[in-house]
Amino acid sequence: MNDRDRTTGESYPDTERRTRPPRVLGELLGTSANMREVRYLIERVADTDVTVLIRGESGTGKELVARAVHTASPRRDRIFVKVNCAALPTELLESELFGFERGAFTGAIQHKPGKFEFANRGTMFLDEISEMQPSLQSKLLQVLQDGEFARLGGREDVRVDVRVVAATNRDLDRAVAEGRFREDLFFRLNVVCITLPPLRQRRDEIPALTELFLHRYSQHYNRPRLTLDTNTTRLFETYGWPGNVRELENLIKRAVVLGTDESIRRELSDAIEGRTRHSPIPALQTRSATAPAEQPAAAPAPPPIPSGSLKDIGRLAAREAERELIYRTLEQTRWNRREAAEILGISYKALLYKIKEAELDKAS
Repeated sequence: MNDRDRTTGESYPDTERRTRPPRVLGELLGTSANMREVRYLIERVADTDVTVLIRGESGTGKELVARAVHTASPRRDRIFVKVNCAALPTELLESELFGFERGAFTGAIQHKPGKFEFANRGTMFLDEISEMQPSLQSKLLQVLQDGEFARLGGREDVRVDVRVVAATNRDLDRAVAEGRFREDLFFRLNVVCITLPPLRQRRDEIPALTELFLHRYSQHYNRPRLTLDTNTTRLFETYGWPGNVRELENLIKRAVVLGTDESIRRELSDAIEGRTRHSPIPALQTRSATAPAEQPAAAPAPPPIPSGSLKDIGRLAAREAERELIYRTLEQTRWNRREAAEILGISYKALLYKIKEAELDKAS
């Protein structure tokens, strides 16, 4: 039995032998020029084996694009494997991706194929690729160049046929310039780049997305079909959405599960107004759509101009927004981390990593 055959008996929690039906048909439908470009690029690259780099803020739908590429490709009947490069420390990520031989480290009592072997003839989705350390970047580069690698502690090369799709919410160009990301790997990954716009740049699509999620989760949870009032939809269209489409989806999901036809309006309005007041980005602090127009609030003093480049400021704001979204979700679930991870649309391991990285606790 060769290395390729030995992978068929393995199973991983983030792996699917066949990808789920492409929900991308919902979330990625849009009339803006940016979204038309996204769909065009998906269609153009799907039937090839070129590597694809997906860029966009957290929650914009990068995994949906990766699944759409896989579903429309000749590999659609093969497996789709997702790995979050930020969810594991470097040592564990290496063994997870490339496997290990018996005796490679303490506790390695038998060899184990990695996810690249398991993804053979399928698609590998590497999320948060910017968090991969240089020691692993060189090994990934070898896979992209030669289609082979050595397991941890191994001497022989293992050959695989895997299409790689990567995603990042960071500035990879800056990481390359600062020496944190290999330039040759960047060029290998960036054969085709698909950039997803944030939801605040797709405001005309918010009503359609709202209806899509209301319909989906009313059916899924066997709840009555809900209709939002005018004040709520106004708030939806003025809020900054730091968590993007994922935040909109999760807010509606919670409201459908927890609210009645009357209380859902208050639930959504309170959540939007609360998040607007606490937005870490001054430009996103908008006036409530329910405030009387004849009683405008006094203009606040302008915030101090932060130091640093625009990209640095944007990156800091995105991190603060993500931290706040995670904390609020944990509070809503009474710090049930598994439930919070499901609501946020990330793995349990990824959430634990982000909680530790952001130094979050119940007293935060």
